Amino acid sequence: MDAFNIFFGLNKWDGSAVNEYGKAVPDADHPQATELFYRELQPGTDKEWRSGLINSCFLLGSVIGALVATYFGEKYGRRNSIIVGACIFIVGIFLEAFSLPSYLFISFGRIVAGIAIGLNSVIAPTYISEVAPAKYRGTLSSCYQLMITFGIIIAAAINSVIWYKTNFKPAGLNNAKEARKGHEEDQLDNWEWKIALLMQLVPGIGLAVLMMFLPKSPRWLCSKDRDEEAAEVLAKLNALSTSDSVVQEELKSIQEDVAATRAAGSSSVSELFSSVVRRRTFITFLMQLFQQWTGINQIMYYQSQVYQQMGFTKFTSACVLPIINNFVNFISTFPGMWGIDRLGRKTLLVIGAIMMTVFHLGVFLCSTQTQKESDSDGKIKVSSTWKIAAVVCIFCFVFSFAWTWGPVPWVYQAEVFPLRVRVKGAAVGSLSNYLNNFILTFLGPYLMTHWKKYTFLLFAICCFLAWAYAQFYVIECKGLNLEEMDAKMSGKA
Repeated sequence: MDAFNIFFGLNKWDGSAVNEYGKAVPDADHPQATELFYRELQPGTDKEWRSGLINSCFLLGSVIGALVATYFGEKYGRRNSIIVGACIFIVGIFLEAFSLPSYLFISFGRIVAGIAIGLNSVIAPTYISEVAPAKYRGTLSSCYQLMITFGIIIAAAINSVIWYKTNFKPAGLNNAKEARKGHEEDQLDNWEWKIALLMQLVPGIGLAVLMMFLPKSPRWLCSKDRDEEAAEVLAKLNALSTSDSVVQEELKSIQEDVAATRAAGSSSVSELFSSVVRRRTFITFLMQLFQQWTGINQIMYYQSQVYQQMGFTKFTSACVLPIINNFVNFISTFPGMWGIDRLGRKTLLVIGAIMMTVFHLGVFLCSTQTQKESDSDGKIKVSSTWKIAAVVCIFCFVFSFAWTWGPVPWVYQAEVFPLRVRVKGAAVGSLSNYLNNFILTFLGPYLMTHWKKYTFLLFAICCFLAWAYAQFYVIECKGLNLEEMDAKMSGKA
């Protein structure tokens, strides 16, 4: 948003305006586009670095949150930790929305909000896996990814409406050049981006309140010698009485696992690298690493810039195509919910990696046409067919990711570790996810500006490596309860 960029010094505006393609008038490539639609912002000091820092600090906070998740999850329980995370998120949103005009201040606010997301990204999948019946665990755990994609599409729709209302043909655009002379850094109306940020309070407050009505994890209760409470929770989850054989069998299985865990002594981080658990740790760390290096967030974070580089209008690039892409991301999660327990975790990873490699190559090849440089006479014209083909490949890539590599890593990391190190193991996965996300988000503006189409070639290579990893290193674990999982993974470690 223009006001956001000017407020934090990412851009300046001298009153210049551009047409619907983001080009100054007259536009040699689009001579018919003479009407002024948008402000033409000039880059501020160190824009790429500052923009990358603001975006990536959220992920830096997530790394911190993932690191402290183990302590909170084991001491205070899964449910209470999620409530704490929601409260931290609320504080972070207020810091962002009422930030001083400093990119460092809003970066701090994003770190605080990121801590909450990192904490809950470890605890929430673990909580879901521990309260879900074994036969539905994969499907219910996939709901975590489904709700992420649903939130993304809602956020995209809200941001598009706010962006359109405040940036499309703003008042006084035709006479702004004279009015802004000598006032290039003057602020615009900042409520456009403040409202967008404050609307995040709705899910934050909702999570904190509604979690109070959900049961605590029965496995965590047993680990704290609160077996009667655990039995009541299991009975409620299965819609049975506490004396029912199904409830008693499940409770006995959990108690035996807890007893075995205690017999082995308290856990430590070093145990994640023991001979029994080591392979699970490496699988989880690499799975989340490759999830990020598929390039999904490079597209989701900077897709407007990608579409505009392909030659689409600014409105289409900022509003229309992102909403369509985010909708594809959302609906594509449903096949994953269906396939994760039927086809298996490993199978989805293998299929997804192959598909993503193909579609990244498709985007790269189409972009070699859409991003051609004009000759000395400015005569090169790119067929709209190449633009459409490139966007279709992006949508197909997002589909390939959303039903495979989107949900699987979160489900996998929540179910493969023994109870004694389950939260620590999940934290390793989340730490890997956010650390690599931080690196790519920080580098994102540079890659989009300087690498352009070659960025997709880089991610195609990464997706091919992800296929090799999934095919030859990942162990399948579908259809097993959490205790059977321990037995299988211990034998494979």
